[in-house]
Amino acid sequence: MPRNSFIQMTKLHNVRGRIYYISSPKKQKNLYAVYETTDRNFWTDLAKYNQAEFKKNGTEGKCIEARELIIALPESFTEYPPDRLLQIFTDHFRQTYGTDCIAALHHNKRKTNYHIHLIFSERTLLEQPIEKVATRNMFYDEKGNHVRTKKEILDEEGNIRKRCKVIHKGEVYERQIFSIKDKHFKAENFLDTVKQDYTNLINQYVWDKSQRLEVFERGGMYLATKKIGKNNPKATEIEADNSKRTLWNQTVDRAIVTGVSKSEIMQIKKERITDKIVESVWLYGNRPNLLSSIIGTAIAVLELLISKVFLKTLELADKVISKELEARPENTDFKEQKAVPEESRKQTDTPKPAIPPRPQPSPEAVSYKHLCEIYQKLQEQNKAIFALEKQRSDLEIELSDSKGIFKAKRRSELSTEIAGLEERISRMKARLSHIVKEYGYQNAEAFYKAFHKSETAYGDYQDSLKNWKQRYGEKPQSLHDRLISKKQDIKERELTRPYSPPNRGRSR
Repeated sequence: MPRNSFIQMTKLHNVRGRIYYISSPKKQKNLYAVYETTDRNFWTDLAKYNQAEFKKNGTEGKCIEARELIIALPESFTEYPPDRLLQIFTDHFRQTYGTDCIAALHHNKRKTNYHIHLIFSERTLLEQPIEKVATRNMFYDEKGNHVRTKKEILDEEGNIRKRCKVIHKGEVYERQIFSIKDKHFKAENFLDTVKQDYTNLINQYVWDKSQRLEVFERGGMYLATKKIGKNNPKATEIEADNSKRTLWNQTVDRAIVTGVSKSEIMQIKKERITDKIVESVWLYGNRPNLLSSIIGTAIAVLELLISKVFLKTLELADKVISKELEARPENTDFKEQKAVPEESRKQTDTPKPAIPPRPQPSPEAVSYKHLCEIYQKLQEQNKAIFALEKQRSDLEIELSDSKGIFKAKRRSELSTEIAGLEERISRMKARLSHIVKEYGYQNAEAFYKAFHKSETAYGDYQDSLKNWKQRYGEKPQSLHDRLISKKQDIKERELTRPYSPPNRGRSR
């Protein structure tokens, strides 16, 4: 089963302290490597410059001196040389985003989490500093604020107060050594881009395909499950919550297999889960126990839509089959094609142009047959679930009609049968989601993306192959043409065969 990648980003208000913490063996017992793209003085200058700009702009809050990425790695990566591994991941960020970095490779205390801390700057160092020269004397008070006149920084005796300063005419009063902050790092989709980028990079070094990572799509059709930490006091509550979320995800898989559109699933998720949670928090406050009932209602609505789509699909299939049977012609005799005269055949025998190579299928087209087998398994599993649900529905109707004291035994039998069917249906739904995971896909959505891409590639290959055969391949001959061609071959063979006199009893 594919795991989701874990990459998070934090803002750093003390970049020098953070660098010391991640790169010092005194602070990190399981420190394997440190790699930086510039010297340490860069970070000191960057921190001072950011603080000065923050103060000058008068922005509220805390100054962001740099940003940090924490990238979780598969445990199999411990087999790679730490120095080389860290250099690859750090240089990748430097080359992709064009900013300086410092990174450290760690294990946690229990050695269960192999990860990289990557600190990067939002500014780049200018090749030539931009200097501003004073055109007149400039005065600054103890707080570093610019004042208009010299009197404002003098004491009672007429001397310049301590910590006040004067910048004389012709001197540099401001020196800009860094560029402005890159807005790209503040964008909402930046972290999503980094996650996809580094997940792809990680998967390049994962030998076992089953261990490759996936990026969880935020705001997609599925619900994310929560990780249960060790000795978590809310473990039971989180486990129950995850169980409900998993049930929703299984229902989404089944909806995709049935043919429900993504927009319809997203609409149900928004109206029945997202909006209902917001409404619940507004009315009752933060009460996690209400989430289970909200998701349960959403599952019921989605299952109702699945049933409607499935029944509609069956009706359309029946109509298509009946139309094909009606349109099938009764007379299937082949029309005899006229033979082309030999003279006209000789006239048309002109030198053929160079034949291009036969079209070859792409890797996506080659995988189409294999994906079709998985697709068929999903459809068969879905049909089996619907058959059991139909059986359960019939029993529930019978149970509702079984009233009276004389049918108490039958009601008990029906209740037992319904409970057994519900358990089987639950297992089969879980199995439906597990089918695609057995073949390395995170969920049904990921499989159907690959399937439709492969289907398109296979169709394009078939079209190009058909065009190639029509232009350069051997054209099929009618039965009459083949007989004439055979007679002509026999006649030519007889004419070219050397003469041999008949043997009339003479000994050789």
